[in-house]
Amino acid sequence: MSNKWHKLGLLYSPSGTNRHSKLLSHAANPLPVLIDDDVYRIFFSGRDANNRSSVGAVDIDIVKRKVIQEHSQPFFENGPEGSFYADGVSIGNCYEVDGKRFMLFMGWQTPQDVHWRGDVGRLIMKPDLSLELESEVPFMGSDSVDPISLSYPWVVKNARGGYDMWYGSTTTWDAGNDEMLHVINYATSVDGHSWNREGLAIPYELGIAQAFSRPTVARDAQGGYEMWFSYRSGTGETYRIGYAVSKDGSAWGLALKEAGIDISAEGWDSEMIEYPFVFDHKGQRYMLYNGNGNGKTGFGLAILSRT
Repeated sequence: MSNKWHKLGLLYSPSGTNRHSKLLSHAANPLPVLIDDDVYRIFFSGRDANNRSSVGAVDIDIVKRKVIQEHSQPFFENGPEGSFYADGVSIGNCYEVDGKRFMLFMGWQTPQDVHWRGDVGRLIMKPDLSLELESEVPFMGSDSVDPISLSYPWVVKNARGGYDMWYGSTTTWDAGNDEMLHVINYATSVDGHSWNREGLAIPYELGIAQAFSRPTVARDAQGGYEMWFSYRSGTGETYRIGYAVSKDGSAWGLALKEAGIDISAEGWDSEMIEYPFVFDHKGQRYMLYNGNGNGKTGFGLAILSRT
């Protein structure tokens, strides 16, 4: 059985001249939260004039593919100088622990004369869908397993009653071909708060798939796991969306040719596609994803069919 994503077009692109200074451009890393019926609040990472990202949102009916409300104010802003999210907030996904909902994010730091890096932070999502930083200390920072930089976490509750996480981790900024080796690692948790880092989840191939980002994980019909993610080959290409499969969520096999989606011949996603978010709605599987310019052109929607 193979995947085929049918693109439904550009869903939202930032526009207008009276935008908030924290949301001047981009709508990267779309993250949908169901509000009612077919309407989702889709959070995203927008950018200010200095390229620092904050969290904005737009309410969209995904069946009618109609914008219901564009929120003018950011829901969460990048932090003060010296904080672990001083230079940006790139969102991953949401999960619940004991009735409390959390949103995970990558916090960016770009100190002068030093390579950029990231840590994982956690936001508390309140019942009104407002966001509040849980702690000024990273939820997951660098350690012996992830010594350089972390990114884009994705968490799901597993059948054992615990939690699984997949997230990005930099092994080196240059793998010998002027491209970083940034892999997807795996972690487990009993309570959703304290995590045991298990190491590499997705096999990488230098020159083929070595710069991974933003995993999105879903269950398949046989009870296994599917993952879509963005990746670069290391040979100069821009981001593409890749695919991997697993029986248990820990050991994965790459299946890049089975992703079922690629760049378009022209238009807003003709140069690159990246930052997927896969979710199910009323019996259909959808994907939100970004296109050209790392989300500068906005995000689009696709629907899955199996053949």
